[in-house]
Amino acid sequence: MDIGFIGVGNMGAGMANNILKAGYSMTIHDVRRDAAGPLLEAGAKWGDTPQYVAAQSDVTFTSLPGPPEVEAVALGEAGVLAGMRPGSIYIDLSTNSPTLIRQMEGIFRQRGMHMLDAPVSGGVIGARTGLLAIMVGGDEAVYQQVKPVLDAFGDNVVYCGAIGAGSICKLVHNCISAITSQAISELFTLGVKAGADVKALWETTRRGAFGRGAGGIHRLPDSWFSGDFEPDWDKGFFATKLMRKDVGLATQLAREFHVPMALANLAEQELIEAMNRGWGNDPTTKVRLLQEERAGVQVRGDFPTGNTRLVIEA
Repeated sequence: MDIGFIGVGNMGAGMANNILKAGYSMTIHDVRRDAAGPLLEAGAKWGDTPQYVAAQSDVTFTSLPGPPEVEAVALGEAGVLAGMRPGSIYIDLSTNSPTLIRQMEGIFRQRGMHMLDAPVSGGVIGARTGLLAIMVGGDEAVYQQVKPVLDAFGDNVVYCGAIGAGSICKLVHNCISAITSQAISELFTLGVKAGADVKALWETTRRGAFGRGAGGIHRLPDSWFSGDFEPDWDKGFFATKLMRKDVGLATQLAREFHVPMALANLAEQELIEAMNRGWGNDPTTKVRLLQEERAGVQVRGDFPTGNTRLVIEA
């Protein structure tokens, strides 16, 4: 299987190098020829245009800054589409717009070609070491065909569903990361200004229920995704009325010390609305029903039993 790789910057270079080390032949291109130097020394061949790269390849990857660059490289003059053969595969590794991905896939499909979206998570170090999560959307049979190549540079390759699903998963992941980071910034700032030592804040946060995963991402299948909102101490039950009290005390403290708390104030309003619904004695997970109601969707799924449950003291 001949591989094409377009975009060998900080992320792309590491991924391309791991594909090379797995024994695949490769043709590469980048807007900066000098960025390709180490890969060319490792055995990759140079292509003057994305079109040329795609013409030499069974599978062509792009790893680019964003949607405008992907669209230009894939569909523009001397682009990937112009060089691909029917039956060949184009995979975009960039963090991209699911809407654009779906539009592009339709264009490639009309020409008898395949396209997958496969954004990655793990940063530059992960790209270099092969410790990347790869989130793949598109035809599952095509995914299975290229999975050995994906395994060459990612240790956690996940098939996410139809075209665009990989990009949706990546955007959700990164937005959760950004919001969580901002929440941590708000509360640690409050803690230090109110008189706590930052080391103590860090230790108690990572060793408490949140840091150990109670009610966090690892517990979602046991509560929210299952639709089980009954009080159950074995599932890390924490009453909404108690959380409303605690968040209220935190925002009160923030006002006393003049610390802006945008996310905390939003969280408090959600808890107040849940209290007004009569959910005070229900688990805090039930508050998520408010967002489901606004969005007009239920977030439910079946998960294997026994592998997501953690017994954690709140």
